Amino acid sequence: MVDIFDASALYILAGFLLAGLLHVLLENRRGLLDPLRGRGPRPVLLSALIGIPLPLCSCSVLPTALSLRRSGAGKGAVASFLVTVPETDIVSILLTYGLMGPVMAVARP
Repeated sequence: MVDIFDASALYILAGFLLAGLLHVLLENRRGLLDPLRGRGPRPVLLSALIGIPLPLCSCSVLPTALSLRRSGAGKGAVASFLVTVPETDIVSILLTYGLMGPVMAVARP
């Protein structure tokens, strides 16, 4: 069990570093969610692209999605965010890379 923590610690810390950088870069950006409003494929694809680098686990995706919905994002965009984020977040990809290697890290998302 300790071996798994040893192997994954560096990758989890790298994921948290990326999350902190995203938070600092995107803080106080007005109009960031404007493209997620409306219907059609564009808001759905944009919400998936926005969700890819976010290091959110499946437990924290739901409150984030609710916040997006309350901020005016469309239902399709929120659903896309809910599905995309837990599978493609940076932390889980880095953890998969650390534990299973590059082939599985590419195959997972």
